[in-house]
Amino acid sequence: MLAVFDKLVAKSPEALQSPHSGTLSALKDGVLVHHFSSVHPGSVTVNFGSAGLVSYSLDKQNPLLPRLFAVVDNIFCMFQGHIENFVLLKQQYGLNKTANEAVIVIEAYRTLRDRGPYPADQVVRGIQGKFAFIVYDSTSKATFIAADPDGSVPFFWGTDSEGNLVLSDDDEILKKGCGKSFAPFPKGCFFTTSGGLRSFEHPLNEVKPVPRVDSSGEVCGANFSVDTESKRESVGMPRVGSSANWSSNF
Repeated sequence: MLAVFDKLVAKSPEALQSPHSGTLSALKDGVLVHHFSSVHPGSVTVNFGSAGLVSYSLDKQNPLLPRLFAVVDNIFCMFQGHIENFVLLKQQYGLNKTANEAVIVIEAYRTLRDRGPYPADQVVRGIQGKFAFIVYDSTSKATFIAADPDGSVPFFWGTDSEGNLVLSDDDEILKKGCGKSFAPFPKGCFFTTSGGLRSFEHPLNEVKPVPRVDSSGEVCGANFSVDTESKRESVGMPRVGSSANWSSNF
């Protein structure tokens, strides 16, 4: 899977930017999505104009960590892996028998956005299994991205030459689009357009970058880890119908 989001839609952490970054614009040039299509035949791309794009393929997938794609009410989700408490979450969100993991994640996002009584970290923590997912709400131009606590699914993020956010389960795609400005997506964390990167395992602690050095000794993006010494301010989640919803004030 591949996703590219304009920096105004999803501002990537500055620590991901390496002094040895590439020169490719993953969004404007169209080179990266064409490369993805050539590496993964049969891929399907959804273009969101200046906001970004997502590209999905079943090619070369791990049968134990399958990829899924779903769209509900202009909310797009690419999901890889599996959810262990699948039946429980379908019941919790009132979904029918045909709903898959990607639809569950969409409903979890929509519940948070519209009326959720729980904070986002608790909702993501409630998804048990091996997973990585990318959600894009084309109506509000908001992203919601997460990886499980064990980092079970290969999942990477990076920054292209123009500061746009690039995500994929293929690190070679990140190298092509971001040069050395990429790293594994932090396990046990989630990222939102307005709230940035947070840990859902330790929601009260800050997530801090640690420079990542490759085999040649050059800085290559950054790994992120929970800082046990620092605490975040507690932030409430406004609901739809209030002055703003969570996607703009999370």
